[in-house]
Amino acid sequence: MSYNEHKVTIEMGGGLAPIELSTGKLAKQADGSVVLKQGNTMLLATVVSSKEAKAGVDFLPLSVDYQEKYAATGRIPGGFLRREARLSDYEVLISRLIDRALRPLFPDTYHADTQVMVSLISADKEIMPDALAGLAASAAIAVSDIPFNGPISEVRVAKVDGQLVINPTVSVLENASLEFIVAGSAQDIVMVEGEAKEISEAEMVEAIAFAHEAIKKQVAGQVELSRLVGSETKREFVHEPSNPELREAVYAATYDKVYEVAKSGSTKHERTERFAEIGEEFFATQGEEIDDDTAFLLKKYYHDVQYDAVRNLVLDEGIRLDGRDVRTVRPIWSEVDYLPAAHGSAVFTRGETQSLTSVTLGAKDDEQMIDGAFFHGYNKFILHYNFPGFSTGEVRPNRGPGRREVGHGNLAMRSLKQVLPTGEDNPYTIRVVSDILESNGSSSMATVCAGTLALMDAGVKIAAPVSGIAMGLITDEKTGKYAILSDILGDEDHLGDMDFKVTGTQKGIVGCQMDLKINGLKWEVLTQALDQAKEARLHILGEMAKTIQTPREDYKPHAPRIVQITIDKEFIGAVIGPGGKVIQEMQRETGATISIEEVDNKGIVQFFAENKDSIDAAMARVKAIVTKPEIGEVYEGKVKSIMAFGAFVEILPGKDGLLHISEIDWKRLETMDGVFKEGDMVTVKLLDIDKQGKMKLSRKALLPRPPREDKPKQEQKPATDAPATDAPQA
Repeated sequence: MSYNEHKVTIEMGGGLAPIELSTGKLAKQADGSVVLKQGNTMLLATVVSSKEAKAGVDFLPLSVDYQEKYAATGRIPGGFLRREARLSDYEVLISRLIDRALRPLFPDTYHADTQVMVSLISADKEIMPDALAGLAASAAIAVSDIPFNGPISEVRVAKVDGQLVINPTVSVLENASLEFIVAGSAQDIVMVEGEAKEISEAEMVEAIAFAHEAIKKQVAGQVELSRLVGSETKREFVHEPSNPELREAVYAATYDKVYEVAKSGSTKHERTERFAEIGEEFFATQGEEIDDDTAFLLKKYYHDVQYDAVRNLVLDEGIRLDGRDVRTVRPIWSEVDYLPAAHGSAVFTRGETQSLTSVTLGAKDDEQMIDGAFFHGYNKFILHYNFPGFSTGEVRPNRGPGRREVGHGNLAMRSLKQVLPTGEDNPYTIRVVSDILESNGSSSMATVCAGTLALMDAGVKIAAPVSGIAMGLITDEKTGKYAILSDILGDEDHLGDMDFKVTGTQKGIVGCQMDLKINGLKWEVLTQALDQAKEARLHILGEMAKTIQTPREDYKPHAPRIVQITIDKEFIGAVIGPGGKVIQEMQRETGATISIEEVDNKGIVQFFAENKDSIDAAMARVKAIVTKPEIGEVYEGKVKSIMAFGAFVEILPGKDGLLHISEIDWKRLETMDGVFKEGDMVTVKLLDIDKQGKMKLSRKALLPRPPREDKPKQEQKPATDAPATDAPQA
């Protein structure tokens, strides 16, 4: 069987390996299929879109899945099944990056079920696949006949040693001061997400512009591949009925009423109810017998009325749905130490958005295990974001976190991570949980603020408080008018042209997430949005400072304590013991949790417990194991075994010496019977350690030496050659 393969090569420069895009060899039954190759990294991207749209659908049913095959890195998945299962959080985040870049570029009236799948099928350990996934997905659409206003591409931009670089390797990225994934077409930026180490607004704009130049090269490569395949002509579609007369009637009957409600400055629920009433009043005039197409169009055109009325109110009068001007941030109140049993907690409320956030301090054993194909290891800072239905007054079943929750939590995690203490300054595994109790605009930014307050309440020594703000944009392409909105509402997010979240400290930006729904965002508009975001961010920091300004001096009394010591590498095995027997026994007997790992040829031992006595007892046990016996020192030892010639005494855990029968007492012992029994404690002195490491002990050396007994004097005998003086005379 033959195939007709087409290839293009994209030269990126900067020392990067060229990117090869090929189609026509794999997955030919998909509407579009492309293999991307750079170095040893290979991605297979496919797209399939139904030829017809479902009736009554007024949106694009697009699903995007990015999955890493474990075979790509020569690994077998963990778990019971030993196979790829549901997408990991990391894969969900990459899927979202692709989705957010592609979705705005499909025609507004295209409503067919569309599925994009990107698989990592081979991996180079130094080439990060997430920065290539958007390019692969867009290329698959480019070689198909699916309508698309692209192509687009995504790149990672980082600043390393003061220099901006595109798609740096894993090892280089570790030293980056900023890291953003930027997506765009040849003309415009459509999506930005990333983190930074307190950079300025000007640095961020510079990085995005630098990334856009690289994106243009990758878009040009897709255009060339599309030309080779001959896929410039796209399929025709008619997915929406239309009725200009009905549209005009809906506008005439409802626009002014909707405009007045929008201008009234009512609350979210009041406004929603009033909008619904206006729509129902008009729908009732159409009679009960209307066909499905008419019902569909009535809802669509009435939504268009709300869209235009809200936007025109802002552009013409500078008034927003809740009565604010474009720069004002909603009222803020916050509280810390709200949960008495938590290690740290805070409530942060901004307008109708509220987060209750808790902090839990854990041991090394609490670290999160990351078991992915490309990344695997451990994570000691965890942030979870929960968005229950009641937060928006809705009935919604709880089915675990969705992609939205994963994405919002990740943005907050990346922002707070920048100010956490590192190394020995932070021995804890930290888990932050944000439960959204109310939501009307930017609950992820409320999570950042509440997380900062809760960390300070817990006594975690963060470098600086972090706040976040969500910015919006409303534009009129005909007149060129635009308005940048600070602290957007949920409706302003839905009806606006941009959702731009920025987090930072007093000093600079630490995180961002931007999604654009329009073409042609000018650089001066982006710069103005960043400057306005800084103003709002600093205002929120000032409000937070009224509650707590710096981390508490100490942890809560009920918070666990961690003490860390360093031991020689040679003792790691002795502390753990065969099969973990020694360390498990110490944990059981002391009540402390003990963890040990090798770092830089040293053993790092952590002791974790809720009381000092447990930690002290565990430390004493470990120190006894790692202490080297010294000649001349006195030890309290335990008799381990008794022999005919003496006893073996354990003076330190795992370290026995011979107490010879001659060194037990000053008086001579003929036998060991009755002298000791196993388990007896005896104080001994270490006399010597021979070349084989055998220790000679003495108890006798610590006992007072008994006085010497004087022997009786013997009578002196006379010499044989001298006559005795008292001898009888001859």
